[in-house]
This record gives sequence, C-alpha cells and structure tokens, in this order.
Amino acid sequence: MLLEVSNLHAYYGKSHILHGVNFSLESADIVALLGRNGSGRSTTLKAMMGLVPPNPGSIRLRGQELAGKGAHVIARRGLGYVPEERLVFPNLTVEENLLMGMQPGAEGAPRWSMEDMYQYFPRLRERRGQRAGNLSGGEQQMLTICRTLLGNPLVLLVDEPTEGLAPMIIQVVMDVIRDIHAKGVSVLLVEQKMTMALRVASRVMVMGHGEIVFTGTTEEMQAREDIRRDWLEVA
Repeated sequence: MLLEVSNLHAYYGKSHILHGVNFSLESADIVALLGRNGSGRSTTLKAMMGLVPPNPGSIRLRGQELAGKGAHVIARRGLGYVPEERLVFPNLTVEENLLMGMQPGAEGAPRWSMEDMYQYFPRLRERRGQRAGNLSGGEQQMLTICRTLLGNPLVLLVDEPTEGLAPMIIQVVMDVIRDIHAKGVSVLLVEQKMTMALRVASRVMVMGHGEIVFTGTTEEMQAREDIRRDWLEVA
C-alpha cells in the first residue's frame, strides 16, 4: 500500500469529529470520499496534512509515519493538498503563486513544470502577471491545483474541487484530475456531487458520523441503494 490511515481520531476543541478512520490507497489509485456535510470528510484531509492534529491515529506514506509532523514536512514527504477554500496568496501574481508551490517532492513522484500547468489551464498563462485575488473562483481553483502539483506529490488530496464552479469549468477540472491520475499520482477526492465523483474514481468510500461506513468499487456503490439512502441522500 502507498498510503495507510489507521485509527484516526480528531477533535475541534472538545468536539470529537473523527472516530477511528481506517483506509488505504494503492499506487496510482483514485478514490472518492463521499458523505453528507458534517460527516468528517474535510477534517480527514486536514488531519492527514497535519492541519488538525491526529489524536490518536497513524498516517503512513510508503511506510513512513506522518502523524504528528508539521504540514510542511508532510508536503515534502509526498502529500499534496488542494483545500476547498483555495487559499491563494491574493496579493501575489498567478506566476508568483505557482513559484511558491515549487519544491523537489518525494523520490519517484511524477515531475511537473510551470509549462505543464499552463498547458493544463491556458487561462493561467494569460493571467500570469495578474494578482491572484482578482481571479474568478474557477481560475483560483485552477491555480490552487497547479500550485499543489508543482510540489510533485505522490498523493493528491482534493477537497470539493467543483464547489461553486460553472459546468464548463467543472469538466475541465475533472479532466485534469483524470490526467493527473493517469500520470501516476494517487488521488483522494472529496466531492459532494456523487455522479461526478463516480465518473472519475475507481473506488469509493462513504463517511458517516466520523467513520468510514462503506468501501467498494464504483459498481458496488451504484448497486447499494441502502448506502445512498442512509448516508448520502438528503431527506
């Protein structure tokens, strides 16, 4: 296994959010993490990146323990994180934002260049001298994905990449995620739109009440009406 998460717990103050999360990712895997709002999906990614302290829990990448390490160390070991909030540097230009993301990355990880990013999203090339805070939401999402890729990760954690985007931009973002996966990066995708997630993922995990309640292939997920009803659909 490339990545193993075991008995992961996390808290916000006294609120117990994650209750023993367990899962694994294989090399060049793409897995969708589904669940209702508040189920713990985003907290799982943040705990993996060290932004929320695991308490307790184990996060092992290529056998190396990441739990308890700082986010910058985790990123250098090979986890890349695309947050839902995008978190661009608003006063820096597009190109300066991209330069901020560049680092050697983990040994054996696919390598990415600035030119690769501009080929994925030509709009960023056109706006490379503009401040990132002046970009549209879709352009900021493109920029955040590219900035993370320039860290040359082994595993890409992507939180709600299509939230608030126009349908045309959603398709572009999903096509890029497919291509990233095809080039050897494993992807853990948190996505609210189940139909969209099932188009790109090979495996699905469903989260409820801070735990993984289902793991299976996309075909198995589509056959489980009970899982969709109990853990995904909004009454």
